[in-house]
Amino acid sequence: MTVDDNGRPRAQYGLLTSIAQEAGVSLSTVSKVVHRRRDVGTVTRARVEELLARHGYVRPWERDPGMPRQIIAIFRDLSGPYTLEVARGIVDAAGELGVHVVTGTAGRRSISQWLKEAAALGAVGLIVVISMLAEEDQRLIVEQRVPVVLVDPLSAPTLDIPSIGVTNWSGAKDAVHHLVGLGHTRIAMVAGRAHSLAGAARLHGYRAALEEAGIAYDPAIVRSTDFDYGEALAATSHLLGIERPPTAVFAASDAQALGVLESARQRGLRVPDDLAVMSFDDTVVAAMASPPLSAVRQPIEELGREATRVLLQMADGFPPASPRIELVTELVLRTSTAAPAKNLCGP
Repeated sequence: MTVDDNGRPRAQYGLLTSIAQEAGVSLSTVSKVVHRRRDVGTVTRARVEELLARHGYVRPWERDPGMPRQIIAIFRDLSGPYTLEVARGIVDAAGELGVHVVTGTAGRRSISQWLKEAAALGAVGLIVVISMLAEEDQRLIVEQRVPVVLVDPLSAPTLDIPSIGVTNWSGAKDAVHHLVGLGHTRIAMVAGRAHSLAGAARLHGYRAALEEAGIAYDPAIVRSTDFDYGEALAATSHLLGIERPPTAVFAASDAQALGVLESARQRGLRVPDDLAVMSFDDTVVAAMASPPLSAVRQPIEELGREATRVLLQMADGFPPASPRIELVTELVLRTSTAAPAKNLCGP
């Protein structure tokens, strides 16, 4: 990171785009000059080089090796396997690139405070995991050109702030298609909250799969909770106590699926003989559950790696190829799903 005349950190994110506009050339032409490609005209090259020097742009390989770069990774909290796997991806990727990582949470320090901390530390940018960005936070990020990458944001950010997630809608649809293929028609969902982008997409995928199978959506067998074990336990207890209980439950996260399993156990139901259970996440706990959970696997560690790659690319002045990056999910089948018992099948 370069510094301004007062010695304060100056972010390079957005700088190359501004230089391209000022020079009247494309961003790809500026990129070629930065990387000293030969396929740029002499006059254009000289103009771009002059602007790069004037704005204090530093090529990635020309930085002072005695000043290692830092990034800040902010989490909603540091509990749960999802958070730990994302953190591992960030730390491992940063380590491979010789970048230091400062971790923190948004619990006692706001995002705006972390933005100030980034400037004080000379950090090149922030990765924010599963958090809600206030409009003021988004305004500061855009105005100050601070490189920020969001992982699974709870609300849709402005297009100026890139986000990384997974194919939540299609992953959920695949999960429910699997249950339908086993013969289930009474499929409940312990969904995420409606304000969560991931939670809403998974619910929409669930509904799309039912519609494709010709099964009517029944709101009576859908319960929305946080991605939380205790809330899912209570929600499932309600679902299993209604007049026509489901023969299968699709949980929007591993933590919720564990709550579903415990609720079934408390009622003396066998999984999957009496109740099929499908999860979403496939963190390390999914394979350890009893029985091991069939799940939609998120490439969780890769989310952290990709966020680190995009952030450092932005810090070098190059905008991401897309404001939204989605990594592909896959279905992992274990022993928590099976065909419904004939006497429990709904009409």
